[in-house]
Amino acid sequence: MSEVKKTQKRVVLFTSPTCHWCSVAKNHFKKLGIKFRQIDITKDKKASEDCLRHGCKGVPVVLIGSRWICGFDQNKIDKELGIK
Repeated sequence: MSEVKKTQKRVVLFTSPTCHWCSVAKNHFKKLGIKFRQIDITKDKKASEDCLRHGCKGVPVVLIGSRWICGFDQNKIDKELGIK
């Protein structure tokens, strides 16, 4: 199993109820023991606007620390989390 740095960056996962890749992202974080906050953009207009403002037109959107990642890009996500 991969190792996560001892001090985990804040992770926020922006999702929608019918999004397959959102489920893939949630499962990835759970498998690695990554704590994350999930925000449903269909219920939070400000969150949806924040995603758009950062160039993300769909979900999932992953915010790690101050880094926005559009879509489920496992390589970028793991790199940002310091997973080896």
